[in-house]
Amino acid sequence: MTVLSVNVNKIAVLRNSRGGDEPSVVAAASACLDAGAHGITVHPRPDARHIRADDVHALSELTRRRGVEFNLEGNPFAPARDGYPGFLALCEAVRPAQATLVPDGDAQLTSDHGFDFVRDAQSLRPYVDALKAMGCRVSLFADAHTASGREGIGHAAVIGADRVELYTGPYAEAFADGTVDAMAAQFAEAARRAMDAGLGVNAGHDLSQANLGYFLEHVPGILEVSIGHALIGEAIYQGIDKTIAAYLRILAK
Repeated sequence: MTVLSVNVNKIAVLRNSRGGDEPSVVAAASACLDAGAHGITVHPRPDARHIRADDVHALSELTRRRGVEFNLEGNPFAPARDGYPGFLALCEAVRPAQATLVPDGDAQLTSDHGFDFVRDAQSLRPYVDALKAMGCRVSLFADAHTASGREGIGHAAVIGADRVELYTGPYAEAFADGTVDAMAAQFAEAARRAMDAGLGVNAGHDLSQANLGYFLEHVPGILEVSIGHALIGEAIYQGIDKTIAAYLRILAK
């Protein structure tokens, strides 16, 4: 079964909007795990707009204690600054089960594209090597909605990555617009290219209860989905327990 890793960034956004410690990122992550989620994802950014370095340490301890996967996302090229030691330094400190490299910058509201592997492969290689030496499984954020993204995906395997995470924002938009068939075919092609290269395939961004089932029916080999924004929003109305249960039912089909 495809596993569910819950991204709790949005809990930190809410906490940071008022300061203090509430709502607790760790308590929210614990509630997700109690409800059956298979792991926790966070994406700390250098500007600390949501998840902070201290959250990373606390969530690492929680996931280690609970025996579940901790997936740490970030841009390896972003320099350290006050309060943010750099992505590799965070990984060195907490040794997440999976490190997902994402090419985002401070000005981006959210991650909105994958790596250009033909251009970036050699620059990424030393980071991939370093993370694997730490014992992390390494996943690279990848585009499936462009021909160049699909064609270049095999380069992730050449530089030693274990997986790619397909950026599913364009899929979610096509699903909402009623133009999903062609887009799903592109994602299926990207997944097959990745698997042919020996890569595992993850997926994430704007996946929801509405669009996840169709995605999994049409895109082969998805090992893990990372879902945050939609899941936390749905939980406002349905509660964490019911929301996680609904996702697990979709994943079990």
